[in-house]
Amino acid sequence: MKNRWIESDAAKHARDELVGLRVYSSLLLGQESDLVLHGGGNTSVKAEMRNVFGDSESVLLVKGSGWDLRTIEAAGFPPVKLETLLKLGEIKQLSDVEMMRQLRLALLDPTAPTPSVEAILHALIPHKYVDHSHADAVVALSNTPNGAVILGEIYGEQVLILPYVMPGFILARQVAQASKDLDWSSIRGIILLHHGIFTFADDAKTSYDNMIELVSKAEDYLEQTGAGKNAGNKDAALASQNYQPTAQDCLQLSELRREAGASYGGPVLLRLECSSAAAAFAQLENCHELVSRGPLTPDHSLHTKPFAAVFAEDPIAGLREFEHNYQQYFVQHSREFHHCLDRMPRYGVWRNKGMVYLAANQKKLQIVQDISQHTIKAIQWGEDLGGWQALPRQDLFDVEYWELEQAKLKSATAVAEFEGKVVAISGAASGIGKACVEAFVRKGAVVLALDIAAGFETEFDSPAVLAVHCDVTDSGAIELALQQALINFGGIDVLVSNAGSFPESQRLDSLQDSNWARSLELNLSSHMKLMRASLPYLKNGFDPAIVIIASKNVPAPGPGAAAYSVAKAGLTQMARVAALELGESGIRVNVLHPNAVYDTAIWTDEVLASRAEHYQLSVEQYKTANVLKTEVKSADVAAAVVIFAGCSLAKTTGAQLPIDGGNDRVI
Repeated sequence: MKNRWIESDAAKHARDELVGLRVYSSLLLGQESDLVLHGGGNTSVKAEMRNVFGDSESVLLVKGSGWDLRTIEAAGFPPVKLETLLKLGEIKQLSDVEMMRQLRLALLDPTAPTPSVEAILHALIPHKYVDHSHADAVVALSNTPNGAVILGEIYGEQVLILPYVMPGFILARQVAQASKDLDWSSIRGIILLHHGIFTFADDAKTSYDNMIELVSKAEDYLEQTGAGKNAGNKDAALASQNYQPTAQDCLQLSELRREAGASYGGPVLLRLECSSAAAAFAQLENCHELVSRGPLTPDHSLHTKPFAAVFAEDPIAGLREFEHNYQQYFVQHSREFHHCLDRMPRYGVWRNKGMVYLAANQKKLQIVQDISQHTIKAIQWGEDLGGWQALPRQDLFDVEYWELEQAKLKSATAVAEFEGKVVAISGAASGIGKACVEAFVRKGAVVLALDIAAGFETEFDSPAVLAVHCDVTDSGAIELALQQALINFGGIDVLVSNAGSFPESQRLDSLQDSNWARSLELNLSSHMKLMRASLPYLKNGFDPAIVIIASKNVPAPGPGAAAYSVAKAGLTQMARVAALELGESGIRVNVLHPNAVYDTAIWTDEVLASRAEHYQLSVEQYKTANVLKTEVKSADVAAAVVIFAGCSLAKTTGAQLPIDGGNDRVI
């Protein structure tokens, strides 16, 4: 593992004498996904601070709850009175809930984040700096039949190796007992089997160096024994067999997502990964058995559940089997005060195809995917070293149903309106389409953004947006684009059919065939093609809806706009028919008629000035030439689209709504 310490960078951070170097080395650890993932691990530093009375007080500045080592700042280290922590470490028995209450009472700053559950343990280690990670290589070795022996051979007396116990107060007590007569200067770290590794020193660099060196020893062992190479060779050998999802697979994914959402209790996202590693693992004869043995660390079960699902020819059958197995797991290990969580799997192997991930939103989906990728790598290491052997199910249950985690669930924030939903938007590169993308992302959705504009794929800097170059007049291109949405998100819930352009103004006596045909193709036929291709997935969607962007020109056409007006009128009529046909499938279809939306690509400054001059108006007067004397912007149209797609109009279909500031001809 690479040592990322750079003295010049460290010097810059050291300007903050209190936690500067603590922040710096924490960020270095956070850069390594093989050390910490998504909030895992924790770090601390002991220091002196002035209290409100001006007196110096010894404190432990430890990573706070909700902070991630990848991005942590000084504010992420709440100061806890060290004396109180040491006294808590002497208590023989303390519930974790009471422990956390005492930790908050011991804060020097009551507005600071809640300290890590391992704050007492950090306090008990008599070194200024303490680093803790869930290093893949170390934990993977401990998840083998002879894991403790192997780790002992690797580290000798440099590291104290302890059996697994629950994090929190129990772990702190275990370390306190094990270190009663310990010469702390004789060791460089502590390994908690199945959990992770602690390193420490009186300066930040040495503690960090210890972490990198000790983890590297575990990685070297895997390399020398061939475990790592074997896993890689398996991937390489099967790389040519990587699975390419079919249209039928995509339809099955949408069906699986719908049923999984029913199990979860709301919309969810689903992703199919067919990378070389995922495909290789899915092709292993015993992959179904391997994913049932348990996670890399018990902490991961909070994100992934304690075991995975197995999907085969009928993915729904695999879902049902997981639901049954999870219910049995709960019954077997729970007590009367436990309440069963949802029974939706968070990941699974789709045999001979790849890995499947499920979660409530994009952030959680990425967490599940990252953890699963590290898990299947570690599983193959473990298999090469005598067999993957995770903790017993009871230990996994105790973490998944830990009272502290249950308390977090109860205090969860409100869910965004479109969380877990997938929205497909055509004409997404600019104007109304782009505004719709941004509006739905703000509301919690993930978006498939389609456009033919060159380079627009980089327009959206958000993991919630999948931007795909697509000619929506091409049925084949549409199918391929939608398949990308299905592979990445699992389905489609909302279709915003927006692509279009205003052709050159031509009166009927000079209307060119090419102008007419081009308008009908883009402004009418493309919408039919996109809707037709989306319908199989929309029928499996959550509260599915279609919103069609038509035009004021439907109720109030103008001269020279026959090609555009006829196409939009046909589009509106198609939407009316769709509302009638799709109602039985629960799909709502509604139409918006925007007018004079000037912040779009077709309205350049030159065009605006020309049109305003034609009517003998200023540009600002021209923009507000409506009943309400207001300017209609793309964001206004997007807001209406969101309302049509959301719960406010859940019982409305076949409607047409003008959004034009009031047009006297329409009124």
